[in-house]
Amino acid sequence: MENNTLSKHHYFYSVGLSYKKADAEMRGKFSLDTLAKTRLLEQAKTEGIESLIVTSTCNRTEIYGFAEHPFQLIKLICENSNGSVEEFQKVGFVYKNQEAISHIFRVGTGLDSQILGDFEIISQIRSSFTQSKSMGLANNFMERLVNAVIQASKKIKNDTEISSGATSVSFAAVQYIMKNVVDVGNKNILLFGTGKIGRNTCENLVKHTKNEHITLINRTKDKAERLAGKLNLIVKDYSELHLELQKADVVVVATGAQNPTVDKAILNLKKPLLILDLSIPKNVHADVEELEGVTLIHMDYLSQLTDETLENRKNHIPAAEAIIEEIKEEFNVWTKGRKFAPTIHALKEKLNAMKVSELNFQSKKIADFNEEQAEIISARIIQKITTQFANHLKDDDTMVDESIEWIEKVFKIGLAAK
Repeated sequence: MENNTLSKHHYFYSVGLSYKKADAEMRGKFSLDTLAKTRLLEQAKTEGIESLIVTSTCNRTEIYGFAEHPFQLIKLICENSNGSVEEFQKVGFVYKNQEAISHIFRVGTGLDSQILGDFEIISQIRSSFTQSKSMGLANNFMERLVNAVIQASKKIKNDTEISSGATSVSFAAVQYIMKNVVDVGNKNILLFGTGKIGRNTCENLVKHTKNEHITLINRTKDKAERLAGKLNLIVKDYSELHLELQKADVVVVATGAQNPTVDKAILNLKKPLLILDLSIPKNVHADVEELEGVTLIHMDYLSQLTDETLENRKNHIPAAEAIIEEIKEEFNVWTKGRKFAPTIHALKEKLNAMKVSELNFQSKKIADFNEEQAEIISARIIQKITTQFANHLKDDDTMVDESIEWIEKVFKIGLAAK
């Protein structure tokens, strides 16, 4: 057993699925909205899981937490999403202990992102931890780990150029529009959904296309109005969506709905239409492609568009990995010390009890026994003995679990480290 378990029966796992094996449709089945994540955490508490965080983005749904068996965590994902265990087995992953720790470091630092160097996921991990902690589901191990990942993310972002240049799904969407839409500055562009991806796409559209015919629609109109006010754009009511779709040459859909909001039935087209769906789950029904003149592009396709910027970023992977290894090693040293500290403390108490017993015995047996001097000498000897054991347990070559078990057995100090 490795050194980052909570007990002899609980291991640290990362379970989930991502863009690497699961396409957008499958990721949509397993996506968790805010309410579903809360339900998952509440269920975890009732099932005796004491520490976990859950993230769900357009590219991944993952749980990091402690369990006796990974199926406990897989079950939580499946029971709170539209995905099944059978589907998870086809596209999901399970990492344990050190592999799980390495995975969260790579995710949080952008090395595992669909677009290399995309650091948006770290804010998701941070907010997920905050929610878990508020619900009493984040122990010291988890807090230290998340803080270490945040530290690594900041250092990589500041000390390397792995996030240099403008590239993201939203920027790739704008690049695609500019390359494939003639006279884009004079086309009618409709942006439906003003969440983070929607806002970023909108800002990139304004910056790079110089288009003054961009219309925003959002279910919550005031959010669209706040964004439109900054960029001097038009806002329409959600009830006018079907009318604005008829006018549009380009539609960008970036809503957070769990079911499609745009389909063939809502479209009454009189001219060609390019639709870019940047949502997970997909918010544009595939049946729109049955209509003549409709081109549907999904975010997975946009994420595959590589350019010189992405190629340059790859050169900085070794530097980023070196930073991860440095901070991960610091975390593992802390974890190792945390594991054997109770054993060393129990050993010191045991030796001190022996000392007290022996000093009492000798003070009665020896007439001129100097108890004060004997106390000083024995205390120093105990300190040297416990330090020797601690140094042994810190050594990289030490099998910590076996050593702890041996110390407890020899000195009869019970189950202090568990």
